[in-house]
Amino acid sequence: MLLEIDLQSEVPLYTQLVNAIVEGIARKRLRPGEPLPSVRSLASDLGINLHTVNKAYQILKQEGYVQINRKQGVVVHPDTMPPADESYHQRLNEQLKPLIADAICRGLTKEQFGALCHEVFEDMRREENTNG
Repeated sequence: MLLEIDLQSEVPLYTQLVNAIVEGIARKRLRPGEPLPSVRSLASDLGINLHTVNKAYQILKQEGYVQINRKQGVVVHPDTMPPADESYHQRLNEQLKPLIADAICRGLTKEQFGALCHEVFEDMRREENTNG
């Protein structure tokens, strides 16, 4: 599993790790039931603290992306993902607000922002279809 972590970024390492794994699942680089590296192994490979990896794995578990099992370790959730229900929509709304505000402050139009979102979405779907 190839993950890119930017040690110089202002984004917390555990957030980068969560985002990278979710993107790997979305792009079908990580398949349902596929094991992820152990906390110790991934921390060593990335040169980061064990607690950082553990925090990322716990967040992924809470959000339904992985299961943590004493025997199997951490695996990509083998079943379907939780649906995009009302609570997900509320969370997505809260996550989008700062991105949209930043885009507005930097002069992006609604159309430009929408086009960028569409481009990124299609890029992930395109890769999903080539990996699926």
